[in-house]
Amino acid sequence: MVTLIVATTSDPASINPAAALLAMPGWTPGPTLPPDMKSFVNQQTRVIQHDGSIVKEDDLDSRWEEATGEAVDEVIFLSRHTAVSNRPALTVHPIGVLHLKEGESPPQGGKPGWAALPSPRIGPWLRLLKKMAEAHSLVPEFEITLEGTHHGPITSKPTMFLEIGSTEEYWKRQDAAQVMALLMWEGLGLGGGEAVGNWNSEKGKRKVLLGIGGGHYAPRHMDVVLKDDVWVGHLLSGYSLPMEEPKPGENHIGGTWRQSIQAAFAATKASFPGGEIVAHLDHKSFKGWQKKAITEFLAEQNINVGKPNDFT
Repeated sequence: MVTLIVATTSDPASINPAAALLAMPGWTPGPTLPPDMKSFVNQQTRVIQHDGSIVKEDDLDSRWEEATGEAVDEVIFLSRHTAVSNRPALTVHPIGVLHLKEGESPPQGGKPGWAALPSPRIGPWLRLLKKMAEAHSLVPEFEITLEGTHHGPITSKPTMFLEIGSTEEYWKRQDAAQVMALLMWEGLGLGGGEAVGNWNSEKGKRKVLLGIGGGHYAPRHMDVVLKDDVWVGHLLSGYSLPMEEPKPGENHIGGTWRQSIQAAFAATKASFPGGEIVAHLDHKSFKGWQKKAITEFLAEQNINVGKPNDFT
């Protein structure tokens, strides 16, 4: 089983961390993925470089398997991050566009209603990234944060994005690229240590946080995930839970929020075999009628709801 790391030459926040990783020992040229994507090999890790959009180059995991006969275990994408605030940030997040209806066009890849399998490494790597960024004096200049589930590309294996933000000045920062490279080097055990974030339901804690509600940077969920040994799956920000307030006298709450929760739960459960998926709500982000509808729906779906202390 191999890990695919995907970078695009069209984005300095993608290709620079890949180049910094490839400058470390042990890499050799690998096969070309049709039509003309270069690859590099080190133990069970494969780096692929293309020149397209990082969010729209679909099915790279299955294409690699077809081209090489190697089974892919997980996919890690390197990308720039943009934010209205322009705040420097290093981010980790799962992907999917769960709330879009069939026929709607996703603006940044993926397909409507789809959630990638979230990488079990997301929580452990967020904590490792924070330690590394602090050790390399990137904090407090850079914020280290999760992001809510969003965008493509389509994959079928556990997936996460590692991003550098949020303006061109920071996308090109070599110190940020170096920290992301070290995160992958250490996190995948390429330097000889034990890999970080391998899920094993037989050992340690089995609860996995499914984040529901809140803003894009998931602050309430972050507070929990930054604690040791917390696992995290999908993170549904408010925009991934469209809810239409019922008219007076009506009970039905329209919108695709149910579809989002079901897709996020199913994908998280598939990524953490033997785990107990527990919803964590950002209560203050919901109006009363929204919270009531969501908690009732979670109960119907047999999805437990946890408080912060339940995960630690």
